[in-house]
Amino acid sequence: MQRNMDLVRNILLWIENSPSGWTVPSFGMGGFMPEQVAHHANIMREDGLIEGSDRHMLTWKGHEFLDLARDPNRWNQAKIAIGKVGSAPLAVWMKVLNDLILKELSAAS
Repeated sequence: MQRNMDLVRNILLWIENSPSGWTVPSFGMGGFMPEQVAHHANIMREDGLIEGSDRHMLTWKGHEFLDLARDPNRWNQAKIAIGKVGSAPLAVWMKVLNDLILKELSAAS
């Protein structure tokens, strides 16, 4: 199963928007098979984006990723940039998103 970064972002947003700050493993993610969501939750736990097995909460790293990826325009720009090389590890996603936000900040000054 290939990693789907849109699903990763959606899971993180779902957890962040949960009133309790945590959510159960099924996440209620429409458009994705339960196996996809479970697999992504597992690899997100492995990389430290979320924690917990019965219910999931964001980690500091998960919040950091969301701070970079929350804006839809920035997210789409990153997807286009990374799409040119196919795929990339999470560290590259974060670097590209970080560079984009720094560019936005520089333009705002």
